[in-house]
Amino acid sequence: MEDEQSFSDICGGRLALQRRYYSPSCREFCISCPRLSLRSLTAVTCTVWLAAYGLFTLCENSIILSAAIFITLLGLLGYLHFVKIDQETLLIIDSLGIQMTSSYASGKESTTFIEMGKVKDVIINEGIYMQKVIYYLCILLKDPVEPHGISQVVPVFQPVGCHLA
Repeated sequence: MEDEQSFSDICGGRLALQRRYYSPSCREFCISCPRLSLRSLTAVTCTVWLAAYGLFTLCENSIILSAAIFITLLGLLGYLHFVKIDQETLLIIDSLGIQMTSSYASGKESTTFIEMGKVKDVIINEGIYMQKVIYYLCILLKDPVEPHGISQVVPVFQPVGCHLA
């Protein structure tokens, strides 16, 4: 069974939540956001290159143009590979564990698995972002030394910032 709902992030961008139920003990939640907008990418690139061209006309140094192109391309590749997440998936198998997968715009995927025996609790935490209070899902991991303690707090979905959406 599968259903899909639309929500908005803290900046007003669209998010889609898909829920899949494979069995009573296996569920998957998938959050996806729109792909990188070519319009916003072009606007940022043109702004940087026009600023570099303005500096070039003042200084008459071609290194400024070359550096602007090089830095813009490296920044874009870094953004696509490490920052821009297109989709996040949470797979929960009751007796086994929780698998979290993040798919980046460059095609890179990052997967984390947490054994169910290490999970102490799942909570909804709150944080302050700009002038808003936001709520996010976290997993509390048991401390192996102290049975009533918490060793780590793991956010389930990465915070969505107002980037080049």
